[in-house]
Amino acid sequence: MTASEPHPQTGQPVGLSVADATPAPRPGPVTLKGRYGRLEKLGPEHAADLWAMFAGHDKVWTYISTDGPFVAEDEFFAFIDRRAAAQDPYAYAIIDPSDRAVGYLTLLRIVPQHRVIEVGHVLYSPALQRTRLGTETQYLLARYVFETLGYRRYEWKCDALNAPSRRAALRYGFVYEGTFRQYMITKDGRNRDNAWFSMLDSEWPARKRNFERWLDPQNFDSEGRQKLSLAAMNEQKGSSS
Repeated sequence: MTASEPHPQTGQPVGLSVADATPAPRPGPVTLKGRYGRLEKLGPEHAADLWAMFAGHDKVWTYISTDGPFVAEDEFFAFIDRRAAAQDPYAYAIIDPSDRAVGYLTLLRIVPQHRVIEVGHVLYSPALQRTRLGTETQYLLARYVFETLGYRRYEWKCDALNAPSRRAALRYGFVYEGTFRQYMITKDGRNRDNAWFSMLDSEWPARKRNFERWLDPQNFDSEGRQKLSLAAMNEQKGSSS
């Protein structure tokens, strides 16, 4: 049930007053450093690494509705140039400990006046998938969105048929809100229903604690296997408080 209060004149239920309705700043060219890698503003200098990571792995592009896969290096480099220059989506490269770009993701559908922003165009190369850096990337970006920029609502949307993305959203602590039917026509002329998820600023402190518990080196045994599951932590009662 949506929290409400009576309208001062009519008595009808209306939404609660927002304590700070100042527009949020837009994302910028920051470097977000973690224990297992970092995020930095995507630039043309990352194209060669990313091409080496993505070439021949067409599956990573299947559920990207507007771009890829790319068969030619120059076509991919031109795409990275355009992506790096855009303000919305605003892209960050994911850099591993050896200083290689191993993926990228963006902040998009940026609405500063409502303090709403979305994470999307999440491109994880096979070298990044199922790694601690892959999870840390989501932690670093969410922390930046909530704590530095001050957004109230953080969104994750994906093709409703993209089961790995849906699982990832829930694992990271996003809440499923529903599916928008016939939301778009994709790059190859197919229907796409969109599954919508969100995380709110009030939920972030608990999500942050769970991320940090999972990312702690003590959470992994000598063979690198996790002891505590992030998905299980975010499923616990009270994890949204």
